[in-house]
Amino acid sequence: MNDQKTPRRRNRLATAVVAFVAVVVFAVAALAYASPYLVLDRLKRAADARNADIVNRYVDYPALRTSLKQQVTEMLARRIDAQKREHPFAALGALVDAYATPDGVAALLNGLPPRGEPGETPPLPGEQPAEDSGAAAPDQSQSKAPAPAQPPRATAGYDGIDQFVVTYRSDAQSRPYSVILRRDGWFSWKLFAVNLNQ
Repeated sequence: MNDQKTPRRRNRLATAVVAFVAVVVFAVAALAYASPYLVLDRLKRAADARNADIVNRYVDYPALRTSLKQQVTEMLARRIDAQKREHPFAALGALVDAYATPDGVAALLNGLPPRGEPGETPPLPGEQPAEDSGAAAPDQSQSKAPAPAQPPRATAGYDGIDQFVVTYRSDAQSRPYSVILRRDGWFSWKLFAVNLNQ
């Protein structure tokens, strides 16, 4: 009689072990899938709260600067062709450096990408930047990007196993832009690029 109970116990134990392993594998896979969403939420909350320590943990600033420089250079090159303006690249470094900061990251995550205007700086979270107008004082050297009337619509998804793209659009007529995160280890991600889609 003991011989009959031993195989049943082994079968139950084997079934329990397989079930436990399956639950662990599922939990790890779910965490790996959800990790960029969790990081994006932490990054946005930290940026809105102006918590530079947490923002710095989730942003690869050298890579972001390179991406911004490339995107803004292309934007300014198109303006040169359209407006035949002289020396538009003079403000490139300052604009890139202004957006490759915690405040710049907050602006990007709140639907306020750089427009490529000379002297442009990112608005602070919660601040309503002034619209450009002809009535502005001529000695104003800094212009701010306009705030969207409503929070931007965002779509997010994987672009490969190690890249996660969040695309923002203020309204149906506005051009979308994307913030790109790259995997940094198994469960962490860093913002490393922007695609302004200009």
